[in-house]
Amino acid sequence: QVQLVESGGGLVQAGGSLRLSCAASGLTFSNYVMGWFRQAPGKEREFVAAISWSGGRTAYAGSMKGRFAISRDNAKNTVYLQMNSLKPEDTAVYYCAAPSTSYSFGYASTAPKSYDYWGQGTQVTVSS
Repeated sequence: QVQLVESGGGLVQAGGSLRLSCAASGLTFSNYVMGWFRQAPGKEREFVAAISWSGGRTAYAGSMKGRFAISRDNAKNTVYLQMNSLKPEDTAVYYCAAPSTSYSFGYASTAPKSYDYWGQGTQVTVSS
């Protein structure tokens, strides 16, 4: 079965950086768009970033553009999220996600409903 395991979360001061990793198994990783989402207490899950199967195309939520960078290593079945200039409002549980079917990268890649498999999440806390 498909498993997604996130790691790299933690407590960081505002302005600091973290790098999240998501190790995938049970799927042909290089065939699929991958996404990162986050959910803060009392809020809905929101899109953070997505990356095409080859890594050649990426998309970011507006507030993360320029601060976050998504990348992938298909040889290691791993997707990453480099987060810089972190702010207290970035505090949330961060999830990686994968679809169950291969589809073309595009606007749909930003929607939670486009993804079928989710990791357990990793907590990111940014102190002011």
